[in-house]
Amino acid sequence: MKSGWRIGSLFGIPLLIDSSWFLILAFVTFLYGSAWQTQNWSSTTAWIAGFAMALSLFASVLLHELGHSLVARSQGINVTSITLFLFGGIASIDQESKTPSQAFQVAIAGPGVSFLLFLLLTVISQVLPLPEPISVVINNLAGINLVLAIFNMIPGLPLDGGQVLKAAIWKATGSRLQGVRWAAKFGQLLGWAAIIIGFTLYVSSSFTRIGMLWIALLGWFGVRNASAYSRVTDLQEALVHLNAAAAMGREFRVVDANMTLREFADKYLIERVQSGEYFAASDGRYRGLVVVDDLRQVERSLWETQTLHDIVHPLADIATVTESTPLTEVIEQLEVGSLRRITVLTPAGAVAGVIDRGDVVRSLAEKLNMPISDTVIKRIKEEGAYPPGLQLQAIAKATNESA
Repeated sequence: MKSGWRIGSLFGIPLLIDSSWFLILAFVTFLYGSAWQTQNWSSTTAWIAGFAMALSLFASVLLHELGHSLVARSQGINVTSITLFLFGGIASIDQESKTPSQAFQVAIAGPGVSFLLFLLLTVISQVLPLPEPISVVINNLAGINLVLAIFNMIPGLPLDGGQVLKAAIWKATGSRLQGVRWAAKFGQLLGWAAIIIGFTLYVSSSFTRIGMLWIALLGWFGVRNASAYSRVTDLQEALVHLNAAAAMGREFRVVDANMTLREFADKYLIERVQSGEYFAASDGRYRGLVVVDDLRQVERSLWETQTLHDIVHPLADIATVTESTPLTEVIEQLEVGSLRRITVLTPAGAVAGVIDRGDVVRSLAEKLNMPISDTVIKRIKEEGAYPPGLQLQAIAKATNESA
């Protein structure tokens, strides 16, 4: 998540605020401000204390996420931002930890910071003679940090406890993907349990209704995010078992490198013979790629004498992969080079096929037994872009780094 307004940075990490944060800030201010009206404080003092409580709560969340971020950075992982939003905060990192023990360290850092804040605030409230409003705010904040530490250790993604569980299963099985899969399943189970419990207690007059709806909302948030982890894991697992040969298409045509530019244009362009790529060959050898736009750079008067040999791009000069190249590497090459398609070569150096983003999506859909229409694949090929929300480059990069 990297959206919202940037309000500064901490240790070089951009700090963002999502629009939903203002809703929860107002809600927490109202919740505490109205509750403290009964403290024999003035109305102004109660509302100021409520607002201070809301800000302090999010400062605690920020420090919690900063704990994750600084440990991740100590492992050489780039932290792109910390975002505060409706359900708290999230640190956005570029890659996974490389070992289970490092993943555990990043996961436990946040709850560790929250527990240390609980201890520090408790000591301050017990030792320093503070005015009542400040003492009440500090005591409540200490309790919330304790709850934050304990709640986040629930063993299910997307919570920190789920990350700890992922690291433990990763260590036991040697597979990061298995760790994510099981931690996500626990997260989904716990999320559905929270939804059911929240709505069940909502209909009971003996409980605070708004609190029960909040539990159900947190459960929905957990289910949604745990499901997202599962989908990403499914994609990563499919990518691990796919290579260029499994994804490549045959949308290319082999033409005679000795034909003149005029012959080529008359035979393949004027008649609009459909083809993704043209490769020129002669004497049983591939000479290279013919780029149709190159013809426009040649004077028409020369089309009768110049041959495809004169404009061909040798295979050594174009982007290529072998049939055994992992699909994750193909995806990264397509994105890093801003390529529409990439050529696949056999071990002998012959052209075996071509791959574009439509081929990538089609091969993944087939691997995952997901129906996808030819119309969608055709649109992806024409636009040269993945469907919105399908962050395949990031998923492929994470898969490569954890392999």
